[in-house]
Amino acid sequence: MQRIEQRLRAALPVEHLEIEDEGHLHVGHAGARDGRGHFRLLVVSEAFDDKSPLQRHRLVNDAIGDLFETDIHALSIRALTDAERARDEQDA
Repeated sequence: MQRIEQRLRAALPVEHLEIEDEGHLHVGHAGARDGRGHFRLLVVSEAFDDKSPLQRHRLVNDAIGDLFETDIHALSIRALTDAERARDEQDA
């Protein structure tokens, strides 16, 4: 998880970041056997302003893409602007 965080912070102006290891949900899964993890990611960045969800995911993947060869088997990405995160918190 530390490598994911380092890569994202180096590539994007990260305002908020949550990385959840969901490996415990995938015990016995073929992707878990090779040591790569299953992660859920929430990243808030001004870099996502005026970007589509696909463009946001591409920014994240560009930052950490090579970690899919060594650290990551599966990744769920939630990429928000600060305003979107604020709305989510109000709705909760």
